[in-house]
Amino acid sequence: MVVLIGNDTMHMFWSRALQSSWLLLMVHFLCSDAVPISVDKTKVKEAENQPSEPPPSVDTGLHYDRYLREVIDFLEKDQHFREKLHNTDMEDIKQGKLAKELDFVSHHVRTKLDELKRQEVSRLRTLIKAKQDIEGGNDIAVDHQALLKQFEYLNHMNPHTFEVDDLDRLIKSATKDLENFDKDRHEEFKRYEMMKEHDRQEHLKTLDEEDRRKEEEHYNELKKKHADHPKVNHPGSQNQLKEVWEDADGLDPEDFDPKTFFKLHDSNGDGYFDEQELEALFTKELEKIYDPTNEEDDMVEMEEERLRMREHVMNEVDSNKDRLVSLDEFLVATRKKEFLEPDSWETLEQNQLYTDEEMREFEEHLAQQEQDLNQKAYDLQKQREELEKQQEQLNAQKMELQQAVEHMERLKSQNVDAPPEVYVEGNHVPELHPEDNQLPMDNEIQQQEHQPVHHDSPVEHHQQLSENEAQYGLPQTHQDLPPGHQELSPDQHIVP
Repeated sequence: MVVLIGNDTMHMFWSRALQSSWLLLMVHFLCSDAVPISVDKTKVKEAENQPSEPPPSVDTGLHYDRYLREVIDFLEKDQHFREKLHNTDMEDIKQGKLAKELDFVSHHVRTKLDELKRQEVSRLRTLIKAKQDIEGGNDIAVDHQALLKQFEYLNHMNPHTFEVDDLDRLIKSATKDLENFDKDRHEEFKRYEMMKEHDRQEHLKTLDEEDRRKEEEHYNELKKKHADHPKVNHPGSQNQLKEVWEDADGLDPEDFDPKTFFKLHDSNGDGYFDEQELEALFTKELEKIYDPTNEEDDMVEMEEERLRMREHVMNEVDSNKDRLVSLDEFLVATRKKEFLEPDSWETLEQNQLYTDEEMREFEEHLAQQEQDLNQKAYDLQKQREELEKQQEQLNAQKMELQQAVEHMERLKSQNVDAPPEVYVEGNHVPELHPEDNQLPMDNEIQQQEHQPVHHDSPVEHHQQLSENEAQYGLPQTHQDLPPGHQELSPDQHIVP
């Protein structure tokens, strides 16, 4: 919470207006001293005009609370912006008119704001990276749109300088987030209670009839025991405040004085009860209902009860709906009939937290989530099987390639090479080595030795020689005889 206490009425009005919209986004603590409390607490003395340190600001609950308050602190140091702040109403702030005054802020303040923004962008990027690593490691799909929404209160496209757009975004985001804060808390609590009931019913399904009966009896006993507590006073009533006066302050209930009570419990001395200061007043009532050592008492429910009490008092006492209770508003409320003769207060167990229709929709939502998860698990299993199949194919191909390489290596080690060929002018003649010069002829001779002896006629013999000459590339007799020689006719004979 950020509060500005000054000497003029506009200053005070401004603080309250800011609290109602975005928890005093644009004002800094310039608070007076807290009221001193002597041994006799009924005699409260006014604080002397002595300089003092501003009280610490209360955490807004926003994840960018520190950045928000640091921006406020530095803007308050600029005289021009401070003057515009005191002369601008709430609607103008919401419309972005105050943000435009950033252009006239001193260079020193702008430099510090630039540094703050760079630090905040770095912090958010680190947090988002960590979240992505965690969700990615658990095979959870990362919701990038939800992650980007965390940057809505600043312009992440320009991570280096703090501009008018950044201040405008900060104002609008804080306004929206704080207005929805209590509503979101209630919805979260409702889901918590429905999940508790869902888990209980699912557990009962796993039991046999006898164990189910015992479990139901035990559950009803705990509910009855939790409801058996001292009477809870109506929050903000005279009886409730007198108990605080007596038990917490140690004072006589007969001496109860509303103005003194207000000053005693205005812990930061700013002249207002903020939401946290109001909630502190209900601790005594909550202790009547909840004990952390008892099985039947749920501490999450206790915080929801505290929130209900605070909202009730705000609705009854905060007449201008600025989410603050001033001394005047408090004193007016103490003169009402509701303060002196309040109705009884109904605690959580006396109220229906959710309807049957809401529970049915919640169950359907859980069933749909389970179905989606099962489908996703099935798809992932199919993908895994397909990947394993592809891996087997790759392994088989790898094995074949490895065998082929090994075969080539064996051939290379055995030096099995094809005989080289030579070329001469004219006909193509294979090169014959001494050791295999007669290999073709020898083969033929061996084949002929195993064949029946057949005597060819001179003509057949001549034709056979010609064929052999042509086969082995030798000059044929009828073509390559030297000059002066003639080929014998078939009917001529060679005389030895």
